[in-house]
Amino acid sequence: MPCIDYALRLSPREAFLVGSVAFSTYAGHLGVRLPAASFQTGDADFAQDYANSAEVGDSLPPILEILKGLDPTFRPVMHRSGSLRVTSFINRSGYKVEFLTGNRGSDDHMDKPAGMPALGGASAEPLRFLDFLIYEPIRAVMLHKSGISVIVPAPERYAIHKLIVASRRVVDTLGSAKRDKDLRQAVLLFEALDVANRLNELSDALHEAWERGEAWRYAIKTGIGYMSRADRAKTEALFKELAVDPFKEDR
Repeated sequence: MPCIDYALRLSPREAFLVGSVAFSTYAGHLGVRLPAASFQTGDADFAQDYANSAEVGDSLPPILEILKGLDPTFRPVMHRSGSLRVTSFINRSGYKVEFLTGNRGSDDHMDKPAGMPALGGASAEPLRFLDFLIYEPIRAVMLHKSGISVIVPAPERYAIHKLIVASRRVVDTLGSAKRDKDLRQAVLLFEALDVANRLNELSDALHEAWERGEAWRYAIKTGIGYMSRADRAKTEALFKELAVDPFKEDR
């Protein structure tokens, strides 16, 4: 996988893995089993906070140069906005590498690639809620050969973030499939964190998100609403145990 070799070249201050590749590390980190189908993916997402990118004081070599060193078929993908800035690259087999960053400012920044000083000429896609995901990342091991140390989001933040992301998926066939995967990963991590006696960490992350405002609470409730009846019942019960009753005001 190109992302494995590429991840080795990035320091925590530069960028780290998010998405399903990051999810694949949580089984080992939490000491639980997670179904392989839940983290199969055809892409690798890397995230970086803009402030960190500006403070690094150095830059990677050109991203495309690095990727072509791993697979010469990698090429830049034109941004849907028409911007000349590049946030993603794809190879002949369809494997995609994308760079993301948080957007805590105006909606005017949405869909406008952000220049990232430390990313070797690559820009990043600004996304709402991403700052929550990438706060205080952890070191985990990717199961490849003898194991590779990588930087990923904390699992409790990943789970809550997936619940939020699920609420914002486009309502079409592809969007529905991605939403189902988001929710499956969230539920699996809720269960894994319980088994691993890590509910205190989940509680802290949940309360932080819940207290960030109405937009966050709405996203969490909407994500839960998309769950199957059984998963919704389990998630509501767990959140109540953690002193958050998502639908209390709706009753």
